[in-house]
Amino acid sequence: MAPDDAAPEDAALDNPVWAALTGPHAAFAEVSGLAARYQGDTTPFAALADPEDPLAWADLAALAGPGMPVWVTGLLKPPPGWDTVATIPGVQLDGRAVRAVAAPDAVVLGPADVPEMTELVELAKPGPFLARTVELGTYLGIRHEGRLVAMAGERMRPAGWSEISAVCTHPDHRGQGLAGRLIRAVAAAVRERGDSPFLHAAADNTRAIALYESMGFTLRRRPDFLGLRTPDKKP
Repeated sequence: MAPDDAAPEDAALDNPVWAALTGPHAAFAEVSGLAARYQGDTTPFAALADPEDPLAWADLAALAGPGMPVWVTGLLKPPPGWDTVATIPGVQLDGRAVRAVAAPDAVVLGPADVPEMTELVELAKPGPFLARTVELGTYLGIRHEGRLVAMAGERMRPAGWSEISAVCTHPDHRGQGLAGRLIRAVAAAVRERGDSPFLHAAADNTRAIALYESMGFTLRRRPDFLGLRTPDKKP
């Protein structure tokens, strides 16, 4: 679905980081005029109120500082002076049709579990997971003989939505359906508070996308994830 065709209830997904940081995740936001970013130890994403507004880009440069890395997502064209360090084509998937089911054997994960969660992330590489990412929403895990072997949780929270993220399984425990069970369980927690689940994935992660689509997630748009470096001089 193109942004111009977005229904009112899902328009927040056109610019999800901005919608989250100026909405349910305002407590995690650093804001400067028309730009915002998550606090550095939560998740690396930043956002612009209007990606076509040069003033928003100037505000983001001022917020981050000269020559600093930032990550943004969407269909963006940085202005002159910004260096593109990395471009990751992605997909954004709508989870309103997903069947949400609680997982009785899943445990709620919190700050005390971060060392184990980080170790699992380093093995499975689902994407960025920082010291306080766990504070962004509900994180659930499955343990085997006391060891954390799978987890999933929430990251961005635009109004009315919650992004399922950090879906990962230890290599020794793949093929057991653990990721699917945890996705459905996190989706159940999201639905319980009246929100709808969505998620992002790298476009080349076809195995994960096939799993998500088999669960009822549907393609909404194809944003890029851009790693940028701000201009060396202050705007």
